[in-house]
Parts: sequence; structure tokens; C-alpha cells
Amino acid sequence: MLLWEIDRPLFELAQLYGFERAARCYRASHHAAQGLLSLVAQHGIACEMRPRLSLYLAIDDSRKLVQDEYALRRRADLPSLYLDHAALLRRFGIRRAGALLSADAADADPVLLTHGLLDISVRRGARLLKDNAVAFDSAAQSVIVGLESGLSIEARHAVLATGYVVPDIVKLKARPASSWAIATRRQPSHLWPEQALIWEASRNYHYGRTTADGRIILGGEDDHALIEPEARNHATPTKVAALKDYLKTLWPQASDRVDFAWSGAFDTTHDGLPLIGAVPGCKNIFAAFGYGGNGITFSFLAAELLAALLAGGSSPLLDDLAIDRDIPG
Repeated sequence: MLLWEIDRPLFELAQLYGFERAARCYRASHHAAQGLLSLVAQHGIACEMRPRLSLYLAIDDSRKLVQDEYALRRRADLPSLYLDHAALLRRFGIRRAGALLSADAADADPVLLTHGLLDISVRRGARLLKDNAVAFDSAAQSVIVGLESGLSIEARHAVLATGYVVPDIVKLKARPASSWAIATRRQPSHLWPEQALIWEASRNYHYGRTTADGRIILGGEDDHALIEPEARNHATPTKVAALKDYLKTLWPQASDRVDFAWSGAFDTTHDGLPLIGAVPGCKNIFAAFGYGGNGITFSFLAAELLAALLAGGSSPLLDDLAIDRDIPG
């Protein structure tokens, strides 16, 4: 799911940082989603990339949260449309109090996308090394990265894009959680209209999408207590049952026969924004940490921001997304 919409809705982000800063972050995420689509098309990367609409659903009988969100998105000139209960039911057959319908989302096969981008990098001269970085020294003009194999790499700059296992030189403000997902059997005749990406106006939301071969993928049931793999695996049958129940409520026409189920741990920041920019106290070392539900979209944003920074440019987003920014709460 390649959404430009951030885990924290715009109205919550505006409460934390003010409207202008929140809107700037949302517009940057929207730009990144569009840029990723263009990049894939430009290079002909075969990753099943499909432009999609997204549906941001009210979670109960109240329309207020999605209406408040819509008002700020209109003010920020973001491509969203409010659907009341009748319009949502008529167009998508989904029974909720309301929803926001937004353009410029997409879905893709993330493994094929990653391999496609790596292939382009290698053709342009990049070298891929399989090793573990165990030491970083940036005291001199260059950065030296010591590897577990005993070798080292020296470069003018180093960019860390290491997911959730980060070096000791980085002090993060992130919170771990686990999430579960299911993929149903192939059922191309039982998918919801327009195969929009679906998620909810809730902190611990459920999300759903379809696949090119006609499956429904549904995820959620996040848990901040079940982090260790053994505990997460033990909880999987209960979580899968809950996801199947949710699917029946969301889209009763679908078969809930599950062909695949899985889980994983991930980290989120309190404000739902990525951590991008200079690593404090480490000259010439930079970070591109996505976090939350928008990591792939945020990676495109990080690439643009860091490339501009290393070329001598600047952006207020580098302050907005700085690793050592003050995150309320």
C-alpha cells in the first residue's frame, strides 16, 4: 500500500505542530507518492505498480473525525473528497458513517520494486555488499564504516537506511509494535469496487487492499505488548480470527478462506513522521528511516531531501523531520 496519507491524520498533526508545518509534511508525502509512481513508469520497473484511490473510513457512527480531516485537507489543497454514508454505500457498497476518497495512491509488489531499484543502481555503478556494519568513524574528513568481516568502507558521506535495527550512534524516539496480516484465496469476482486501498480513522487501524491476482490482503490488530517472535506467533491464530471477522463486517461478499497469514514487528514515531537528515554528533553521516505505515513513500522523500542536502541545498522539511526534533508526547 503506497499511501501519501500519514499514520497521523492532518488534524492531529496540526494540533502537534500547527497547520503550516503539518500541511507541509502532508504535501511532501503526496509529492513523494506521485514521484514514486513516475519513477517506476520512467524506468519501466516491473513491480505490478497500479495507481489506486484510497478510502479513509470512519470507524463508528460518527462522521466528525473524517469531516474535520476533510476540512483541513481542503485548506491544504490535497486531493480528497468527502463521501457521506449514502455516497459511500452507493459507490463502494461499504456501510460506514462516511469516508474520505483520495487520489494518487498506488499498490505494488515491494520485493519486485526493491529488486528493480537495486538493478538500476548497479547499472549506474553501485556495488552491493552483504555484511554487517559494526563501527562508524566520522572524526576525519571522510566516514569509515567497519564491517563484521574485518573489511572497512571509506566514503565522503554515509546514509543509514537500516530499518528498525539501527547503529548505537543513532538515538531514536520510536515505539515498537507487532502487526498481523492475512491474504485470502484468489477471488477476483468478489473484490470491492475500484479496488481502492482501505484504512481507518483510528490510531490502531485496520487496512485492506487487493492484489493483481485477485486476493484480498487485510492487516492490523496491532499490539505494543507482543513484540518477541514467540509471543507474536502464539497470538497469531487469535489475531487471524479477528481479521477474518473484520473482513466479514467490512465486505460480507468476500470469502474469508485464508491462504497466507503472517506477522512482523515494526516501529512508529509518536507523530507518524519519518526520521530523515543528519545524525546528531556524527559528521557526514545521515539517516533515512521511514517508520510507520509509509516507509516506501517516505524513502522516496528521504532520497530527494538527502540528495539536495549533499548538493548544498536546504529545506524546512529537514527541520520538520530531523532525528533530534522535539516530538510532543
